[in-house]
Amino acid sequence: MKILVATGKAFAPSAKEKILEITGKEGHELVLLENYTDDDMLKSAIIDADALIVRSDNVTSLLIEAAPKLKVIVRAGAGYDNIDLQACSSKGIVVMNTPGQNSNAVAELVFELMLYHARIGFGGKTGSELRGKTLGIHAFGNVGKYVAEISKGFGMVTYAYDPFVDDEMIFASGIKVCRNAEELYLKCRYISLHLPADNTTLKMIGYDLLSRMPTNAVLINCARKEIIHEEDLLRIFHDRPDFSYLSDVAPDSLPEIEDKYTGRFLFTAKKMGAQTKEANINAAIAAARQIVDFLKTGNQKYRVNN
Repeated sequence: MKILVATGKAFAPSAKEKILEITGKEGHELVLLENYTDDDMLKSAIIDADALIVRSDNVTSLLIEAAPKLKVIVRAGAGYDNIDLQACSSKGIVVMNTPGQNSNAVAELVFELMLYHARIGFGGKTGSELRGKTLGIHAFGNVGKYVAEISKGFGMVTYAYDPFVDDEMIFASGIKVCRNAEELYLKCRYISLHLPADNTTLKMIGYDLLSRMPTNAVLINCARKEIIHEEDLLRIFHDRPDFSYLSDVAPDSLPEIEDKYTGRFLFTAKKMGAQTKEANINAAIAAARQIVDFLKTGNQKYRVNN
């Protein structure tokens, strides 16, 4: 069967070698479409593909219509909001992600942002330390667990809230449990977001929660920008001169924030959470293995659509 790897940003050479090895052992044809510049190139390549591996590439309903043989799509990464799940489901296409492969990379970025902010950009001014500061982890999934682990090394006082994770599991990680989001934001100077972007979380992080945070509050978002209520974000920037926002994806209101709130934000040039060699390779290998396993046995362990 034909497996198409379509990546606007190519996988590392070692990752591609591993994908070729994994798919080749089962006799599949592997086709690479890398660094493509327009959707027509992808549409032409996918016409006779049985399986598709993507990164952050957009898989639209129009693309799905152009792929009559397509049976499975694997997103090499955790987030899958770049794929039209409804269109895939209507055509009987299975969509899976590769949870956990990028988790450590994202967690480390959380602390890289925090350190850069705490030391005022390493520009020579007197900054502050993380030891003894309160950190709240909003959602205790794969990334949240790594953040909790790293926080211990910094000597932070760490709390977590996740209604979908048993309290005992959080306790077992040596982290304090909050009963609800309001308690988490009330107690923690630093809040790190690790929520998915779905119908239940869109614009969830708004003024009510952010206004509860202690003095010199810092919100870190290495999840998705859609979970932030941007009007409320601007309002908290205005009302709380002590509030800062750090993220690996810039909000839509970036021009206004840059104009009015210098020194109180940090946004990476593009989404950087998974941008490490290790995460790149891990996600690529996981995607290839899941594709091969699905085509061989029908395994849909990490299916994300109905």
